[in-house]
Amino acid sequence: MSSFLSVDHSLSGRRWVGPTPETDRLAEAMAQTTRLPLPLARILVARGVSPQEAEGFLEPTLRDLLPDPRSLKDMERAATRFLAAINAHENIAIFADYDVDGGSSAALLIHWLRGMGRQATLYIPDRIDEGYGPNEPAMEALARDHSLIVCVDCGTLSHGPVAAAKPADVIILDHHLGGETLPDALACVNPNRLDETGDLGHLCAASVVFLMLVEANRQLRAQDVQGPPLMALLDLVALATVADVAPLQGCNRALVRQGLKVMARRERPGLVALCDVARLDRAPSAYSLGFVLGPRINAGGRIGAADLGARLLATDDPNEALALAERLDVLNSERREVENAVRASALVQAEQRGLDGPLVWAAGEGWHPGVVGIVAARLKEASNRPAVVIGLEDGIGKGSARSINGVDIGAAIQRVAAEGLLLKGGGHRMAAGLTVEEGKLEAAMARLSELLAKQGAGTQGPRDLRLDGLLMPGAATPQLIEDIDRAGPFGQGAPAPRFAFSNMEIVSPRPIGESHLRFMFGDGMGARIEAINFGAFDGPLGPALSERGAQRFHLAGRLEINSWGGRNKVQLRLEDAARA
Repeated sequence: MSSFLSVDHSLSGRRWVGPTPETDRLAEAMAQTTRLPLPLARILVARGVSPQEAEGFLEPTLRDLLPDPRSLKDMERAATRFLAAINAHENIAIFADYDVDGGSSAALLIHWLRGMGRQATLYIPDRIDEGYGPNEPAMEALARDHSLIVCVDCGTLSHGPVAAAKPADVIILDHHLGGETLPDALACVNPNRLDETGDLGHLCAASVVFLMLVEANRQLRAQDVQGPPLMALLDLVALATVADVAPLQGCNRALVRQGLKVMARRERPGLVALCDVARLDRAPSAYSLGFVLGPRINAGGRIGAADLGARLLATDDPNEALALAERLDVLNSERREVENAVRASALVQAEQRGLDGPLVWAAGEGWHPGVVGIVAARLKEASNRPAVVIGLEDGIGKGSARSINGVDIGAAIQRVAAEGLLLKGGGHRMAAGLTVEEGKLEAAMARLSELLAKQGAGTQGPRDLRLDGLLMPGAATPQLIEDIDRAGPFGQGAPAPRFAFSNMEIVSPRPIGESHLRFMFGDGMGARIEAINFGAFDGPLGPALSERGAQRFHLAGRLEINSWGGRNKVQLRLEDAARA
């Protein structure tokens, strides 16, 4: 395959790959048949959408795409027991994971219960003291005062803790990969149970919780009872779906699309406060959920009080919401400082070990377990390899893993745990966690690398930068961006379209903060666009694009609307560049 614009080695070492002649031919045919703009038609063709499917793809509806909750095993039983506890005024506890998906899942249940005039006890374990998932002391304590415990975004592998909860009933609403046996829970609803035969493994835990509430409302209607409205809860489902890096395909697209509309109405105090604290001055996008709101909600579980995020999402009190949002914003700033220190050390160690094998990993004494997942994601991005980062303390390592498309890191880690090289481990295709004895660390990583190699990890070269076409600056209009957004939302499994601008003149480059770069660019024919490159001076782009002289560049990135200062204008979020 020939490179796009003859860029075989860009400033960041990547080959540019553009649309094939066949893609261009199909896109032109689609544009003629559907009367859609050619850039949008090209995006749809690249996503495998036919002209007949285009209308449905651009307007995904829950009516068409939301699965029947009863297609999941144990769903009907879970909803029935949940409603029985409500009707009998039983004490209900919610045991949730400390990330965005867990917090959103808990908030969904709390808001729905509030609509039924009921309440529940929220319990979120401390990441450092208790670790991920249910533990026996916590479950025993909850069982003393609650007859029903609902575990959300956790519990599928928690055989001992679930047994410790007797005589309370336990309902598990999860999406992490299951083992050969399930805990002795009253119900375990999980699209990634090994005995599930459906195609819903891409759902996050909040979506599983939402489906249970759909089933609960269905059972209430059968009793001539009106359940709380569900559509207003979709902002929480959208937030969890994007932040948990679930693929934006199928029903996930519809859930996120509708959830963003709900969020734009600014009705949930917690999200309103968080948007204001984060200085979002326009309706949130999928990017905002993943890179602005999500990290702040996660900050509590990473380095602060584990329940802050869930409490923010669950509160109806604007004053409490603002106080929680401000605290999370401060914690997020502290998290960045901790992350930067660990990332620098991890990258040096990983480079010394080598970035070209099936697995990139690093481990360090005292590395904060709350940031190892973020650092693993950074190593994955830098190497295009699955990555594991582990913090060691007192001979025990707690780590997080992140994977690339096509490589199931959760299954591989679960296999290594089953073989006795890990104390515990599990997750899903793109992310997982593990606990390991320091003395078994090297052997465990060697075995994990071997398993990942069998899935094809390590065969990838430097990442190709896939582009959706070539644009002239004058064609990059707000209308074009509006057209492109119809193919969204964009995120995991549905990357935002990237365009190239050829032979551009760089005008007025100026540093922003410590490492970012802002500049104007044009083709010399009058039209100019503003561009921004985050982290430009952490790599080769900043110094090269800031050079004085007449050098021209090919530029590649994603178009967006910058509404800073009350003005809307087109901006290129630069990802790469090459000398023309």
